[in-house]
Amino acid sequence: MSDDDEDFMVAYMAMELMGSRNGARKKVVDPNIPRMTGIQWVELTLNDRVECYNMFRMTRSVFYRLHDTLVQNYGLTASRGICTKEALAMFLWACGPPESLRQLKNRFGHSLETVSRKFSEVLRCICRLAVHIIRPKDPQFRTIHPKLQEARFWPHFNDCIGAIDGTHIPVTVPKSELPKYVGRHHYSSQNVMAVYDFDMRFTFVVTGWPGSAHDTRVFLDTLVTYKESFPHPPQGKYYLVDSGYPNRKGYLAPYKGQRYHVPEWQHGRRPVGLKEVFNYHHASLRNVIERSFGVLKMKWRILLKVPSFPVNKQSQIIVACMALHNFIREADINDEHFITYVDDIPDEDPSEDDSLMGDDIDMCAFRDVLASALVG
Repeated sequence: MSDDDEDFMVAYMAMELMGSRNGARKKVVDPNIPRMTGIQWVELTLNDRVECYNMFRMTRSVFYRLHDTLVQNYGLTASRGICTKEALAMFLWACGPPESLRQLKNRFGHSLETVSRKFSEVLRCICRLAVHIIRPKDPQFRTIHPKLQEARFWPHFNDCIGAIDGTHIPVTVPKSELPKYVGRHHYSSQNVMAVYDFDMRFTFVVTGWPGSAHDTRVFLDTLVTYKESFPHPPQGKYYLVDSGYPNRKGYLAPYKGQRYHVPEWQHGRRPVGLKEVFNYHHASLRNVIERSFGVLKMKWRILLKVPSFPVNKQSQIIVACMALHNFIREADINDEHFITYVDDIPDEDPSEDDSLMGDDIDMCAFRDVLASALVG
């Protein structure tokens, strides 16, 4: 930051302080005093630890690491009047607190067209990043995660490699599209299927499905449509899925018709019997999904209601937020939002016990053996 910029910011903060002390006295704006520019606001915010995290949803060091990554590897470039740092800050401010494009126009002092264009440019860069960061760290799944080595899970779940679940992200669609996007939640949404590891990272994601689509339908289509890129479980390994999915080879579901979801255990009796004990351990381990979704939606609040962009752009925003989620998780293990969700939380959207596909006999036998070992 130049000496002139520092002098300006000191003067600006002094004026703000004077205004707050004057209370109800009307503030007179001197047209000869320049307004703080967008990049000056960005610099001022980055230098305030609390405000930086609140506005950009990450620490200053992570912001600069992300900025350099996008510039060096994913095509983020400056344009006339807007540097790459300001462009990234605009995007993060739009997705985090969040702020509308018109609010960005007002804060950063650029035209609505410029703000919209830069938002789209940064979005494309982060979606390119997503290709490389939303994937398993070890595609062969050769290591056993420390979570699985805890006494309550070891050695029963040592072949588990992650979990799969869907979540409904509220979106804005034309009235003519509402019947397709409004499901059992009674609001328009996209049914997003995600795969997770036990570090609370997304390793695969599918967006774009309307809210009325069943989890099983999304899952089965994914295995075919994305056959080459989906992180299939190796022989003998498996993902945890909930009762909205079939119990089939490589995908271990709980027993249907038994208590399963976290709230049922928190205020009720302890699990009794082979099936309940299995469901209790399954739910406790699979809860990484709920914690990951909790962090995602608390940090990137644009996902609480994605604005009225075209449907495919709304899908890109969802993917971009997941990419940012992974980037922050890898760059800052002590991120405040992740620490908040270190413990188990209730299921945000429990699936119904109505998968559209029958269970696999061998996988059901495997589940019975596992359940017997847990109570043995």
